Amino acid sequence: MQRLVGLVVGMVLVAVGAQGAIRLVVDHDDAGLLGWVPGGFWVRLACYLVAVVVGLGAAAWGAPKTQRTNRDR
Repeated sequence: MQRLVGLVVGMVLVAVGAQGAIRLVVDHDDAGLLGWVPGGFWVRLACYLVAVVVGLGAAAWGAPKTQRTNRDR
């Protein structure tokens, strides 16, 4: 159950972070969810990219393990 939660949270973080980073790169004034973060364009972009990296890590941790084949046994 913990891995499933990690997978879902990871996928949400990747989606929100990637969408926010793309939105910010296209229109520098549209900060999205991180509009409250002080520091300007580069700080907000770094926060979105950190969200993507953390989301990828959480999704990789929560992904189901591959099943062993007969050759692996």
